[in-house]
Amino acid sequence: MRTQKNDHEIAHGKLLAERDTELVWGWGTPAGRLRAERRAQLIIQGGHLGKGNHVLEIGCGTGMFTEMFSKTGVQIIGVDISRDLLEKARARNLPVKQVKFLEKRFEDCGTEEPFDAVIGSSILHHLDIISALNNIYKLLKPGGWLCFAEPNMLNPQVFLERKLKFIKPLFWYISPDETAFVRWQLSEVLQKTGFEEINIIPFDWLHPFTPPSVIPAVKRIGSWFEKLWVVRELSGSLIIWARRPG
Repeated sequence: MRTQKNDHEIAHGKLLAERDTELVWGWGTPAGRLRAERRAQLIIQGGHLGKGNHVLEIGCGTGMFTEMFSKTGVQIIGVDISRDLLEKARARNLPVKQVKFLEKRFEDCGTEEPFDAVIGSSILHHLDIISALNNIYKLLKPGGWLCFAEPNMLNPQVFLERKLKFIKPLFWYISPDETAFVRWQLSEVLQKTGFEEINIIPFDWLHPFTPPSVIPAVKRIGSWFEKLWVVRELSGSLIIWARRPG
């Protein structure tokens, strides 16, 4: 059954689709493209994606990441609640025998199960996390992998975007109901759901609007920060992977 939250997301998807969506999301700049490529590779590794795997991508949006994932040879189904964003995804003309896009709520998935991996980029924080993880667990084969990249609530910009109501108009690209995660809290929820081999690692110090001339320097500094015990907790994103026992 569609909820008010679903309606908010559909309306927000329409708003995003009317613009250069990848640029709004921060993937369309020189630094943003590098961030997207790195993020895709981390999800590919964490989800153990490989030729012939049956994969579900939640919140596929415009299909930008779907296209990257498809290069591994997986059979992938991308689902999204936004018809407007899916129009952009279908316009990529990805191989129909390998890639399928479905307009549906993630909560309504199930007819295509089970999956070797359930993956996504910046989508779990739009969902009710407990019910979402329970559904992912059911959709996975025993031994299957979950892998997502999500915003880190401990990052100063992410925290301000989500918590300070009076500045929210400046961040219009943030949908009304989305949040972010603190990694040890999310790890506890994953454990309670039944997942094992849980890893949640902070990463990403390259801001999408970093000038091209300083990208190499920022990447070097960011790689150091990601190794520093306290500083790394302020990274912009979290890469999350876990396995259903089996």
